[in-house]
Amino acid sequence: MNGLLLAMQFFTAIPVRKEFPLGRKEVTAMYMALPFVGAAIGLAMYGVSELLVNYLHIGTLLASVLIVLTAIILTGGLHLDGWADTGDAFFSYKDREKRLEILEDPRLGAFGTMALVLLIVVKIAVFNEILMRGTGNLALFIAIPFLARATMNLYFSTVRLAKDKGIAHFFKEKMSTTVLISWTLVSSAVILCAVGFMLKSVLIPVVIAIVIAVAFFTFRNWSLKHFGGVTGDLCGAFIEGMEVVLWLAVLCFI
Repeated sequence: MNGLLLAMQFFTAIPVRKEFPLGRKEVTAMYMALPFVGAAIGLAMYGVSELLVNYLHIGTLLASVLIVLTAIILTGGLHLDGWADTGDAFFSYKDREKRLEILEDPRLGAFGTMALVLLIVVKIAVFNEILMRGTGNLALFIAIPFLARATMNLYFSTVRLAKDKGIAHFFKEKMSTTVLISWTLVSSAVILCAVGFMLKSVLIPVVIAIVIAVAFFTFRNWSLKHFGGVTGDLCGAFIEGMEVVLWLAVLCFI
């Protein structure tokens, strides 16, 4: 339970006003619980879509905007901040050290703004298409945020740190990598099997698994090449990007 509350405290805007120890057990449990927090956010997004489209009969475009807004509110824009900072840093075309400095800069630059706007527009367009097709399945709304965060755990666990300071450094030093990786692989496999069962499809979970593997290794190599490793901002960017990629993949096969 402490792991779940810690995940909510650090990775959402839900107020958890309690202090917890941050030892190896607690930090590992926090990351193990993170995908389930994502699943809960996805469930909330599905509830909003059902309420707006099927009960209030609101148009799909406005409903899509509010679905995306729901996720932003629940996460406090935390992962979007990582996406924007990553955009600023990468498109600065500076050397690695300068890019890491830009990641730490709280100010939002032109490239980060463009990256942020593009991401939100794509998300709205994706959900609009999903609602128009009537393919907004509960299983997918839960599974995609779950899998994006589970894969981020693998990324964070297997890539060296770009900096020897900061909260990402603190958490990685504390976590039990072997336990987290094992738990992530098993839970992700269960979720993929559940998606296949609920959608009565073998193809969709296979496609999702392939897309996850390709995106994981691509982003892993990209971040090592351009940043020298993983940071908290890159983890946030990973989650945002992975969610969009998975929704786009699903749209192509439903």
